[in-house]
Amino acid sequence: MKTPYKNIYSVLKLNRFIVLAVVVCSMLCSVFAIWMAISTRNMALNSAFAINTDGSIIPLQLVTQKENFRVEALAHLELFHKYFYNIDASNYEKNLEKALWLGDSSVDNLYRQKKADGVYNRLLQYSLVQKVLRIDSQLEEREGSYHFRTTVIFEINRGSIVDTYELVSTGKLLIVDRHFPNNPHGLVITDYFENSLRKLSPQS
Repeated sequence: MKTPYKNIYSVLKLNRFIVLAVVVCSMLCSVFAIWMAISTRNMALNSAFAINTDGSIIPLQLVTQKENFRVEALAHLELFHKYFYNIDASNYEKNLEKALWLGDSSVDNLYRQKKADGVYNRLLQYSLVQKVLRIDSQLEEREGSYHFRTTVIFEINRGSIVDTYELVSTGKLLIVDRHFPNNPHGLVITDYFENSLRKLSPQS
C-alpha cells in the first residue's frame, strides 16, 4: 500500500545534498575571494611604489596623499593670508571673519591685538587700502607636524602715497574635519606668529 510518506527519506537526502552543496560552494567562493584580494595586494605592492630621496620605498598611494595634502596646505595658507591681509574699509570685517575660521586662538589673539592697537580704526579713518601682491609659502614636515613659513608682499594705498611691505610669518598646520564653506581644506593654522615686517624700497 502506497502512502504519502514513502519517499520521505529520499527527500531528506536530497535536501541534505543541496545544503552541503551550497555550503561547499560558499566556502569555495570565499577562498577564491580571499586569494584574489591577496594577489591584488601583492601585485600592487610589487608594482606601485616610489623611491624616496633617502632610498626608502614609499607606496604611490601614500605619495599621492602627501602630494594632495601639500596642494591643499598651500591653498589653505594662501586663502588665509589673503583674507587676513587683503583688506580695506569696505571688506575688512567680512574678510577677517573668514580668516578666523582658518586658524586657532593664536590667529584670534593676533587679530585682537591689532584691533586694540587701532590698526582697523586707522583703516577706516584714513580709507586705507591694503592689497596683497604676492604670497610665497614653504611647507616642511617635522616630527609628525607640518610647519610653514610664509612671505607676504603687500601694499598700503594712502591715496597719493603707496608703500610696499614684506611680512614673514610662521606657524603649524593641524588637520581637522572639513567645514564647507568656512574651512574647505580641513586645516587649521596654529602657533601663528608674525616674525618680521619691513618696508620695501621702490627698487625692491
